[in-house]
Amino acid sequence: MTFIYPSSESRQQRQWVLNAIAMLEQEEQSASATPLRKLSLPSLPGITLYLKDESTHPSGSLKHRLARSLLLYGLCNGHILPGTPLVEASSGSTAVSVAFFARQLQLPFTAVMTRSTAAAKIQAIQDLGGHCHLVEHAHQVYDVAQQIADQQNSYYLDQFTNAERATNWRGNNLPEEIFQQLNDLGEPHPDYLVMSAGTGGTATTMGRYLRYHGMTTQLCVADPENSVFYDSYISGNRNLTALYSSRIEGIGRPKVEPSFISGVIDRMVKVTDVNSIGAMKTLSDLLGSKVGASTGTNFYACLLLAKDMIDTGQKGVIVSVICDHGNRYLDSYYSQKWVLEYFPEAETVHQLLNEKFMN
Repeated sequence: MTFIYPSSESRQQRQWVLNAIAMLEQEEQSASATPLRKLSLPSLPGITLYLKDESTHPSGSLKHRLARSLLLYGLCNGHILPGTPLVEASSGSTAVSVAFFARQLQLPFTAVMTRSTAAAKIQAIQDLGGHCHLVEHAHQVYDVAQQIADQQNSYYLDQFTNAERATNWRGNNLPEEIFQQLNDLGEPHPDYLVMSAGTGGTATTMGRYLRYHGMTTQLCVADPENSVFYDSYISGNRNLTALYSSRIEGIGRPKVEPSFISGVIDRMVKVTDVNSIGAMKTLSDLLGSKVGASTGTNFYACLLLAKDMIDTGQKGVIVSVICDHGNRYLDSYYSQKWVLEYFPEAETVHQLLNEKFMN
């Protein structure tokens, strides 16, 4: 009988992988739970709204959790070894978070994004040692990322495919943290979790978690303009495509991503871009700090659900997510000139919402 023993090099690689996994696990375990912020809105009697502030992660967004999970997935499946170049297709936030971890692991990283990506995100990736490869249209990021991976022998993290499988949906995740914090506050299980979809992975994790733990909480997913998720959910057609790209950065896609699992979603709402941006500004006024436009989409969906509950005589709790900080969008959503050029009606929505809720 012949035994083949691992070479010294393979043992060193295995030890590096174990160390990398331990580093990522330690980062997660040492991090505090992100804040659950209560929003008091007297204009919505009987409705309590909480916002999970994911902008407080070290890499600045909800995607911090996903980036860690994607890297652990690659490490545990043998795809990432010492010095393996990483590449990812992104609308920006996931790429910033991957760059954060890639720097810790001393791995080269290339982010494939559209030229319209917020300048602050591009700068953050570069500051973390990453390289940005910019394309014209959102539908190009997939093929270009794969081409770079093939040419450079890189590992393509592919969040749009792997988000739903890399994230643990049974526990130790975002919804579990939300429910633990609500329990600590003495709150009942919420009536709704509200989440917008980029990859669809976070929403899928939420929906699976709710079902696995036998909860009656419903999952409502908000979708912006120029995204096919809502239409796919209504029609059941996963082959839909959009001619244009979402203008609410970080959410909405021109095709149905593999990580978008419609079967775990209880309800979807379509939110116009002007309502997303107007709601973003009103929520920022209420909180005293800026939030991103995708959070505005979430907030507007919460307001729609709250109105529906009030109209039908219901009381209860709604929980959503602050996806990232608004400081990333000072040149766009928080630029008066930019908004007047592209979304002139957004300020009217902002004023109307402020009249209703800023009191």
